[in-house]
Amino acid sequence: MASPLRSSGRQRPGAGRRAAAALLVLPLLGALGLVLGPTGAAPAHAASACSGRLVKTVTFSTGSLRVYESRAYACAVSVAKKPGARRAMRVSLQPRGGRAVVDSGKFTKLAGPVTVHALNRCVRASGSVGGSSGSTGWILC
Repeated sequence: MASPLRSSGRQRPGAGRRAAAALLVLPLLGALGLVLGPTGAAPAHAASACSGRLVKTVTFSTGSLRVYESRAYACAVSVAKKPGARRAMRVSLQPRGGRAVVDSGKFTKLAGPVTVHALNRCVRASGSVGGSSGSTGWILC
């Protein structure tokens, strides 16, 4: 059956494959744009992937630990001072009376985000980049 947009009933060779590839690539590019966010100058804490307001920053020689608060949740990330080569990174966030949520591995830029329910609960966080680390005491009480 001929396409109503074309005057002849013939398609160019490979046109079907290109259309199928475009249908796969366009949603992936859109999702990548959502993950990476807008380009251009952005505040330093925008790379964290945590929502809410920044409530605590603990700096150490190779990076920083950042804790955010949003309604009933707390979120934490460990951010490398100099992103680049993969290195061991870790972030942990624990609500008082609950289990810690941990993200660790070899990352280039940040570990996390980790999120816990913290409505009317204190939390404590720790993070490390390379061999250096930092932690908070009980906060958000």
